[in-house]
Amino acid sequence: MRVVFVHGACVRDGSWWWHRTAGLLAERGVPSVAPALPSCGETGRPAGVDGPGLPEDVAAVRQVLGDGDEPTVVVAHSYGGIVTAEAAAGIGSVRHLVLVSSYLPEAGQSLSDFGPGGPAPFLDVDPAAGTFGVRPELLVDTFLQDCDPEDQARAADHLARQSVRVTGQPVGAAAWQQVPSTYLVCARDRGTPAERQRGFARRAGRVVELDAGHHPFLSRPAEVRDLLLGL
Repeated sequence: MRVVFVHGACVRDGSWWWHRTAGLLAERGVPSVAPALPSCGETGRPAGVDGPGLPEDVAAVRQVLGDGDEPTVVVAHSYGGIVTAEAAAGIGSVRHLVLVSSYLPEAGQSLSDFGPGGPAPFLDVDPAAGTFGVRPELLVDTFLQDCDPEDQARAADHLARQSVRVTGQPVGAAAWQQVPSTYLVCARDRGTPAERQRGFARRAGRVVELDAGHHPFLSRPAEVRDLLLGL
């Protein structure tokens, strides 16, 4: 078994966001990997009006998923659920999808279809540059209030400007219709409130709730590890 972690919007270096859970999984002999998302400027081309978008993110994750035939669990966080919906479709090694405070789009849906309308107050959108990002001064209180102070202090160094066009680009497939899925509701999430998550989770095969904020793989890594090993 291996785990592929697909990070959310406006961040870079998924391996850092995933590192606490990855370490616990490695102790049990389970390897994991966190692909870089081009739309977050992680692969050389800068984000922006002419920068990489959702198709490039899908291709990057799909390439990792297609490497080898080892049974794979995909953990998709927030925007990562949009990417995973298409990237994991038709990949035989993918045995389970875990959606963390995330989305399960139908084919033809985009990230903007799940929003309340207009950018969230914790986001900074630059239409001229074609990018958006998390306001650093709101990062901890919105997304990391239950995390270790060390992680809170380091998280801002792992933010990224992302191509805003990913919000309106539709997915071409819905892997959660083909593969067993578990939705992890983060009950203390201040970015995506629990009630909204529970609405999204109705499409999943199973729903689990954890008393955690937006990043349980940082704040509650043992519980996330146990959930994955239980699959």
